[in-house]
Amino acid sequence: MSVAVARRVSSAFSLQAEFEAGPGFTMILGPSGGGKTTLLNCVAGLARPDAGRIAIGDRVLFDKGAGIDAPVSSRRLGYLFQNLALFPHLTVEQNVQYGIARLDAPERERRMNSLLESFRITHLRGRKPAEISGGERQRVALARSLVTDPAVLLLDEPLTALDTSTKSKILDDLRQWNAEHRIPILYVTHAPEEAFALGERVIVMEAGRVIAQGMPQQVLKSPRHETIAQIVGFENVFDATVTALMEAQGTMLCRLRGNHLDLEVPLTDAAPGSFVRIAVRAGDIMMASERPRGLSARNTFEGRLVELRRAGVTVVAMVDSGVTFEVHLTPGAVEELKLAPGKKVWLVLKTYSCSLVEA
Repeated sequence: MSVAVARRVSSAFSLQAEFEAGPGFTMILGPSGGGKTTLLNCVAGLARPDAGRIAIGDRVLFDKGAGIDAPVSSRRLGYLFQNLALFPHLTVEQNVQYGIARLDAPERERRMNSLLESFRITHLRGRKPAEISGGERQRVALARSLVTDPAVLLLDEPLTALDTSTKSKILDDLRQWNAEHRIPILYVTHAPEEAFALGERVIVMEAGRVIAQGMPQQVLKSPRHETIAQIVGFENVFDATVTALMEAQGTMLCRLRGNHLDLEVPLTDAAPGSFVRIAVRAGDIMMASERPRGLSARNTFEGRLVELRRAGVTVVAMVDSGVTFEVHLTPGAVEELKLAPGKKVWLVLKTYSCSLVEA
């Protein structure tokens, strides 16, 4: 399918997006308020673009110039909202069949049984939503979205309320269903792990614009934009100035702004004296309680531990080295190194753990 739309939502926000999505999962990521749901609503016909064109193959859903605006009922789209919107007074069977009431009974039964089996909820057919778990309700909602045999499936953060185990099992079933049917699926998520697990293509949106698109490894593994770096968990982002190019080594030196700390980072086309932004994952920084020696890592520098706090199974350490670094450690490492606020520590950072990003 191809999408090129523009829509002014308010005086402060407008949507302008253009992309193509083939069969399979196209994951749409971005910060809250970036336009992800508005984009899905434009595709579904729930919001009308001010300009642009939306087509599934040769079938045009919207074309402002040609005066085409297909009604929602004829677009052949499945749409799963974040709140699921199951009918509480209907059984699982009745919920799933709701969108195909006009079909004859044998066809309704065939489609419903196929999806109940695909999403492992056949045993729930006589129950109502209040009588089943959150994960089971999610499966029912997916089955209801797919029973109409849509040409495109729209998913707006469908798994956010689920625990990791339940989410993983539903993703496995959805992946299997997609392997058999191969329709375009636009999947809005805040979770980069879902993009890596499912996505054949990733689109990142910010402030109503597409700022990056491509394969997940290309877009998310080595982010070139600060917003993407933050989405995929680069907790440290610093302003810096390029001080020297070491072309033979494929690296360059950058001095962090407001400080005398130089980091060796991968070489880019930046010239000496130019400003850059450096992003580093907190989990890629190693910590030592005494000065390290004989390391291959190019960046070793001193700091003072200013804060320790637990975040689940991780300990978050904040270290002042003229700028503040966030470092993630295991509880065992904290105990072994005898870490406490005020302690002098050394940080170790590999060159290729540093990503150069645009603001």
